[in-house]
Amino acid sequence: MANLKPCTPCEQLKTLQLPDVTILKAETLLHDTIKSPVPWNSSYVVTVPFCKVFGRISKEIDFELLLPQQWNGRLLMSGGGAFAGSIQNDLIDYVNKGCATVGTNTGHTAEPDQAGWALNNMERQLNFGRLAVHRTAVVSKSVMHTFYCAAPSYTYFFGCSRGGGQAMMEAQFYPEDFNGIVAGAPAFNWPAIGAKYIKESLMNYLDTKNRDEPVITRDNLKLLQELVLKQCDTIDGVKDNIINDPRSCKFDLSMLPVCPDNKAGPGCFSQQQVAAIKAIYNPLMVDSQMVYPGFPYGLEGEPGSWDMWIAGTKEMPSFHYTLATEMFKYLIFNNPSWDYSKYDFKNFFEETRYASSYLDATSIDYSDFKRNNGKMILYHGWNDPALSAFATIQHYDDAVKMDRDLKSYIRLFLLPGVLHCGGGTGPDYVDWVKIIEDWTENNKTPERIILSKIENGKTVMTRPVYPYPEVAAYKGKGNPANEKNFELKTN
Repeated sequence: MANLKPCTPCEQLKTLQLPDVTILKAETLLHDTIKSPVPWNSSYVVTVPFCKVFGRISKEIDFELLLPQQWNGRLLMSGGGAFAGSIQNDLIDYVNKGCATVGTNTGHTAEPDQAGWALNNMERQLNFGRLAVHRTAVVSKSVMHTFYCAAPSYTYFFGCSRGGGQAMMEAQFYPEDFNGIVAGAPAFNWPAIGAKYIKESLMNYLDTKNRDEPVITRDNLKLLQELVLKQCDTIDGVKDNIINDPRSCKFDLSMLPVCPDNKAGPGCFSQQQVAAIKAIYNPLMVDSQMVYPGFPYGLEGEPGSWDMWIAGTKEMPSFHYTLATEMFKYLIFNNPSWDYSKYDFKNFFEETRYASSYLDATSIDYSDFKRNNGKMILYHGWNDPALSAFATIQHYDDAVKMDRDLKSYIRLFLLPGVLHCGGGTGPDYVDWVKIIEDWTENNKTPERIILSKIENGKTVMTRPVYPYPEVAAYKGKGNPANEKNFELKTN
């Protein structure tokens, strides 16, 4: 890649005139520590000289563009999480490698778990759902052309969760924006996700006015995980608290120990608890149609799994409840008084049609992306408690039916023992940016990806993953923490 230097002073970008764009700040920095606006990310340290540009598109789409003085010709854009509301850029570290990076607040300022900003505001809704990432990409390229007197040689988008959905939206509707895309654990079918969450919450909070006492307890989660792993952990030949392929786990919920007299306790399950757990594993069906699939077996009791996302605690309702009720109030019904406890799903498809039109990235037609020679990697943790891996699998299968050549430009990787965007008992780290760069720029197709589990700065496990539907298998001997002892499973 070329090593380019600026042709225009950074501070001069403040006077740049672009349609419907205001450059509010442009400053040269020799180094900087940039604090993440969201609790799930830490601060980023930039150690090389760069130009920091803060701008606004239209009325409210804020963006921050970081331009290194020594540029390698690449632009990386980062997606956001939940309802966004701040400039979330997970790729700032790549400025130290010579890449330009950008992020956007998607057209509003708010806490990531709040959606009141969207109430009766079509512009904000459309910016968040479909337009802000695209407009930021277009504007960023124009600013960069002024600064470097050259267009990016390659452009990339990386996002997980909401960012994964943004990634899919770009591939489906704006295929010229990015050469390479990575979509992790994608939230791409919003009303369907919200409906599944609502159904689970109705079963988990019997007293719908009081969410201090969820039906599913931490004792339930611990016992449930123990029982699932006892039956399914060694199916793959390794006892490691990782179910390599949860589809092979045929756990029988009827075998759960039932509490005497239906009185909940730490070593058993009440009828209400069993029913609530079944609602999680089972798909949500409306009018004989599957709205959203169930969740795979495994890691129910792992910290940061069902406790936070699905069951909730006395201190905090589940993320499923919070995100779903905010979504239905402000993005679907535009009614802050909407009561989830009274929702019966009867008119679900009609009532969510408008919201789906701007929130969902459910098209399985990637032909324009293919014509632009785009490349995309999808990845999903098998034990993601936020978004079911089965939904991503179904989308990929449907897309393959439309284009049997899909694997030549879009590949899906399923990560055993991994939670939402990371974490869990399985290895979850790999440099996805490097992999998509190699595929896009060097035609190095990802055939076998090595994931690492890092604890206290040390790599304690490596495992390979193969592109779906291929599965890794233990060779039967050697250290199972070493990827060299795994191979492609053959039937």
